Amino acid sequence: MLRNDERTYDELRKVKITKNYTKHADGSVLIEAGNTKIICTAMIEEKIPVFLKGQKKGWITSEYRMLPSSTVTRKIRDSSKGKIDGRNMEIQRLIGRTLRSIIDLKKLGERTLWVDCDVIQADGGTRTASITGAFIAIMDAVKKLKDKGLISEIPIDHFVAAVSVGVVNGQALLDLCYEEDSNAEIDMNVVMTEKGEYIEIQGTGEARPMNKEEFNKLLALSEKGIMELIEVQKRVLSD
Repeated sequence: MLRNDERTYDELRKVKITKNYTKHADGSVLIEAGNTKIICTAMIEEKIPVFLKGQKKGWITSEYRMLPSSTVTRKIRDSSKGKIDGRNMEIQRLIGRTLRSIIDLKKLGERTLWVDCDVIQADGGTRTASITGAFIAIMDAVKKLKDKGLISEIPIDHFVAAVSVGVVNGQALLDLCYEEDSNAEIDMNVVMTEKGEYIEIQGTGEARPMNKEEFNKLLALSEKGIMELIEVQKRVLSD
């Protein structure tokens, strides 16, 4: 099956990651997954939340937003509504949970790593691309801490990436664009480490229930895509 962009069912969209995309952040990338484009930045703050006082460890927190012009119709800013959009809140919590799961917060020290993911153009898979890009941003940020002698070792335990999968017209597909996602019978977002360990699986039967065979097929597809994304991350960081 060839898709609208001529990909096969198990093929990722073209991924491009540009490091050091902004001047002031401790780590920053522009990640492009097909027509989805997101700026991911990481900045270090030399203090911790009150609830961590006395625990001698750091924290990672994230914020996620879509710029007004990132979608076909203008998206209203959260500040104009006076509250954070529920979807944005869900996604930024997912990003934060993911990054905290692969870093030793005690080795980070009593400091906070702020991660911001700003979608400048959306065409599906924004939460998964945010995770894949944010990982590189935090890797660069903690490397700066080590280079300055503020930490003795890189506190990150595993590479991590994420991808979307789904069933469209009865066909399991990897890395859905917006058109595919909006017509999916079943869709999933999967977050996984390089060791094949799952951090989060978000699966929904949009038009009908999902059976075990479909679930396993989608997991296998997601693992293939995530391992390919991790190889991209490694190439970018080695450069």
